[in-house]
Amino acid sequence: MEFDVVIVGAGPAGLSTACKLMQLAQEKEQELMVCVVEKGSEVGAHILSGAVFETKAMDELFPDWKEKGAPITTAVTEDHIYLLNSETKARKLPNAITPKTMHNQGNYIVSMGNVTRWLAEQAEQLGVEVFPGFAAAEVIYNEDGSVGGVITGDMGIGENGEQKDSYMPGMELRAKYTVFAEGCRGHLGKELIKKFELDKDASPQHYAIGFKEIWDIDPAKHQEGLVVHTAGWPLNDATGGSYLYHAENNQVLVGLIVDLNYTNPHLSPFDEFQRLKHHPVLAQYLEGGKRVSYGARAIAKGGYNSLPKMTFPGGLLVGCDAGTLNFAKIKGNHTAMKSGMLAAEALIEALSTEQAHTELTGFTDKFEQSWLFDELYRSRNFGPAIHNYGTFWGGVFNTIDQNFFNGKIFMNLTDESLDHANMQLASEATKIDYPKPDGKLSFDKLSSVFLSNTNHEEDQPCHLQLQDKSIPIEVNLAKFDEPAQRYCPAGVYEVVDGEDGKPKFQINGQNCVHCKTCDIKDPSQNIRWVVPEGAGGPNYPNM
Repeated sequence: MEFDVVIVGAGPAGLSTACKLMQLAQEKEQELMVCVVEKGSEVGAHILSGAVFETKAMDELFPDWKEKGAPITTAVTEDHIYLLNSETKARKLPNAITPKTMHNQGNYIVSMGNVTRWLAEQAEQLGVEVFPGFAAAEVIYNEDGSVGGVITGDMGIGENGEQKDSYMPGMELRAKYTVFAEGCRGHLGKELIKKFELDKDASPQHYAIGFKEIWDIDPAKHQEGLVVHTAGWPLNDATGGSYLYHAENNQVLVGLIVDLNYTNPHLSPFDEFQRLKHHPVLAQYLEGGKRVSYGARAIAKGGYNSLPKMTFPGGLLVGCDAGTLNFAKIKGNHTAMKSGMLAAEALIEALSTEQAHTELTGFTDKFEQSWLFDELYRSRNFGPAIHNYGTFWGGVFNTIDQNFFNGKIFMNLTDESLDHANMQLASEATKIDYPKPDGKLSFDKLSSVFLSNTNHEEDQPCHLQLQDKSIPIEVNLAKFDEPAQRYCPAGVYEVVDGEDGKPKFQINGQNCVHCKTCDIKDPSQNIRWVVPEGAGGPNYPNM
């Protein structure tokens, strides 16, 4: 199938690219064929975000979004920020001594899954073809080396590599230009960055793992519009922070973000999150409530310093595939949308002059002249300050930088380390004794994965590929007590007793929630995450 533009990923970046492109084409009375492929079973099925949403990009894309019924209705009414000193103590911080980027007046508490479903409806009304359930598995390269589209994954291949009765070959989706909007650590984006050396002038990308649960709580405890953020405990061996947002319908959205540059291989981000919910600051709202959804997703948080070049012959990287999240605000949806809208402007200029497979150099100029570039530049020091100085002193630096220098302090901080390379030897690290879940506020991994509605066709090749099958036991277990057992939020990786009595590395691919943490944090960089059959993975209803 041939298109003018193929977009990989129906998240905020991909769908904003599609909508803006068709709006511009209508203005120019130009007919375009544009398609969006999405690996989830439906649009929104794989979307997981906190989310406090800044409407800046949406205001530009659809100025009448309220009249059009966008699911953006719960305005933020109040901001609370706490420093958790211990498992029972906390200090509420005045807004005046916290970075102003953390203040959320004028923003909304939303389900980004539902926002993307709405964006997909707008895209289809504009003439975009949206194909959920189709995973882009390979990049098509033209003879001159430019990108010419993507190939979707075959369906109906057995674990043994043979075709089943249900076999359906993948499709070649060829395009004049291809936009990659796969989200954080997209596997095709990763390939393109390496092939075209897009990151040669950038700092290494940095990541976190973000957890999220949705709870139905006692209406007497619910304060619609209240936003709570915390830093400090329980993350004694890592940096990060938590959130609790009071959404509509007596629900709260609660989660923890753990930076993946942590050093202790015994640390379990999942168990840190479960422990966190027992702190009185959060427990006061959750006690007596019911957990109704769970999910986890990696976050690209390197920001401005880690941005790769976003263009290459035949296409672009946008949104979190490139790393446009603003970590100073803990927000990446409005920035992802704007990157897609800028991509659309560059695309329409090229398509109007009947170009194909060229490098869209005009995008870089548009990006550097946009509020997106300015916003990311002003937040460039935020992550490195936390990494270099820790939560407290990094927070002090960021408050001074943001509140007094407006993000333009004379210093440029960077972090040139690699997240996966920071792991200590297990023998030199402190073991962590996590309490057992109580089944009321804290839970185990398997019951959590059940709430994510995760499903994969069991008889298919494993999408979690080991480059060397001996490394998990001979290297990672020996040196690091195989941390995949702990950094994975879904119980995918286990060390079990083999038939010969020796330890064996077991991959439960059926559990995978597509967070990509293994691809990022494996200290040997031995695990490669690729797409499974289309429609596999979590099915988040309203994350």
